[in-house]
Amino acid sequence: MILEIAQIDVKAGMEAQFEAGIAEAAKLFRRAKGCRSFAVRRSLEKPQRYRLLIEWETLEDHTIGFTQSQDWKDYRAMVSPCFEAPPSVEHTELTLQAF
Repeated sequence: MILEIAQIDVKAGMEAQFEAGIAEAAKLFRRAKGCRSFAVRRSLEKPQRYRLLIEWETLEDHTIGFTQSQDWKDYRAMVSPCFEAPPSVEHTELTLQAF
């Protein structure tokens, strides 16, 4: 399982529009091949900063399957007008889990 972490800084005053767009876009991720979970977190210290946490079965499910699809283009159309700058994206794998 691969965890995609996307940090998105939103233009001041566009937080509600971004949240509405990302809520609408959730259905696109839900039907994407290999997408296991989708969560959005908002920073308390920097309320214009969001992090998308998306679990993919494989890296290629995201980097090839999703980002080359019409659903990815539709997702970007819904939210990218709110971006202050391009998102910072990285992919991680679980190394340790402790409770």
